Parts: sequence; structure tokens; C-alpha cells
Amino acid sequence: MHRWRGLEDIPQDWGRSVVTIGSYDGVHRGHQLIIGSAVRSARERGLPSVVVTFDPHPSEVVRPGSHPPLLAPHHRRADLMADLGVDAVLILPFTADFSKLAPAEFVAKVLVDRLHAKVVVEGPNFRFGHRAAGNVDLLAELGRTYDFDVQVVDLFVRGEAGGGEPFSSTLVRRLIAEGDVAGAAEILGRPHRVEGVVVRGAQRGRELGFPTANVETLPHSAIPADGVYAGWLHADGEVMPAAISIGTNPQFDGTERTVEAYAIDRVGLELYGLHVAVEFLSFVRGQARFDSIDELLDAIADDVKRSRELIETYEPAGR
Repeated sequence: MHRWRGLEDIPQDWGRSVVTIGSYDGVHRGHQLIIGSAVRSARERGLPSVVVTFDPHPSEVVRPGSHPPLLAPHHRRADLMADLGVDAVLILPFTADFSKLAPAEFVAKVLVDRLHAKVVVEGPNFRFGHRAAGNVDLLAELGRTYDFDVQVVDLFVRGEAGGGEPFSSTLVRRLIAEGDVAGAAEILGRPHRVEGVVVRGAQRGRELGFPTANVETLPHSAIPADGVYAGWLHADGEVMPAAISIGTNPQFDGTERTVEAYAIDRVGLELYGLHVAVEFLSFVRGQARFDSIDELLDAIADDVKRSRELIETYEPAGR
């Protein structure tokens, strides 16, 4: 799959294509409907499919300081899109100047001049251009001018998560913030994941007999609520069952919020400096402070036991 950053990365001889545009944070099941429709449309026409997305998130440029927690970094989104059959991902640097492009300018500059769109596939609430002035009706009107078709895909998939609300990145973020990682996984179609480099912490886990990988997560990552979770640790090509702790470590009067993963039944792991991923399957318990270290050790042992049992009910982790 082609991965382009900026319009200048697109080959000069790039021909007609089928395009879809959006932040697509998380590539959840609603997003998968739109992207999948674009891929099918492209294959029917013998054309490549292209997903256009933005970095940073547009809200950070339009309203500085409002960057939402991210469900997946761009390289992860690209991997997920590749799994859906996408031929190219274009990441457009979203700047103040870019945000001021009128809808017609955006279409001409991106869709027509560089991607030579034959079909544009979007959800019904798609907005584009300065002050989000463009919608799917205007897009269709511009398509008649520039010779591309517009397909609108209904993405309002519903499930049990969030009380049956339509699937959305906003709902996924809310569920993650509440610690409902199982509900988030229903919408995502897979467990929520955070990534980062393993750094040295206070090493109390090692002293207590439960050494953990202290993950310095990527900026703006959507981190679940404080507590203990069952999940997987992806490290150095391996996928390991893990008990994951998130919080400030109140037992030792900690103040810094950390993500720490204990690889169950693994001894002698050396992960410092490695880029790893942590996936969350199920909530085990909330953050707590215990009356003694012995009570803490008993709780950790129980966390590991319950995590092992919960993980055994899931299929092995994929990509």
C-alpha cells in the first residue's frame, strides 16, 4: 500500500481513483463500512482506492488545545486500512492556511488536480472546507462540474455498547474513558490499543515479584480509566497475555499516571527501549490503595489470576 504525506508525495502520473476523506480515528466498524464501500467501488472500476486523512487532527488547528484523545496513531490506521484493501493513504498536513481553503478550492486542489477522483465515497455527515461549509450535497454539485460521482454510505451502525448509540469515535473515546474497554472493542471491531516505548519506572513491580513494562504512550493517546485490565502485550514480535495497570500508584503516593503491563507467566523479559503495544480486553477492577504490602500482593496475584482466566476466553490477538 502506498503511504503519502502531503500532495507532493503523490506520483505525477497518478491516474483516476476512488477516494474517501475523513479523520477515521480508530477505523471503527462505521468507518469500515465507508472504506469498504470505497474499496469495492474501486475494484469494480479497476481503479485504486485512496483514503485521505489529516495530521494533526483538524480540531487542534481550528481550536488549539482541543485535540481529542486519539484511538490510533496514523501508522496503525494505515495498517488497518491496508487490511481492508485500501491501495493508498494520503496524510495531509492540516495547517492554518489549509483550514482556510474554501470547499471548492479543497476539491479542486486535492480531489481533482492530484488524485483525479472518479468516485468520492463519504458518510452522510461529511463536512469539508473552511468552517466546514461543504457537505455531501455541495460535493455532489462539484462532482458534476469536475466529472466525479459521489456515493453516500450510511454509517449509523448500532450495537449494545453505549446503550445502542450510533457507532462513532466520540462514543469509543467515552467508553474508553469510563473503562468500558469491552464496549469500545464492540465498536472498533477489535480491542483498543495504545503504543509507546518501554521506559524505566520506579521498578516497584520488579521488587514485588511482578515486573512490568512501563509504557510511555504516544501523545494524545486515549488511555482507559484508572484500574486493572486483562489484555495483551505486543513486544518484539510476540503477543503475550498481560495484566495491565493504569493509574497513579496510590499505594506509594504516586502522582504521575502510568500504563504498566505485566506479561503473565514470562520470566526475564528485557523490554527497555522497545516500542510496544498494549491491547485491552476486559476491565478487572478499579484503582485502590491497600492497608499493607501483603494485601497489595494478594490483590496483584488475584489480578493476574483473573486476567489469565479472562484472556483464555478470547481468540489470540491479531495485527
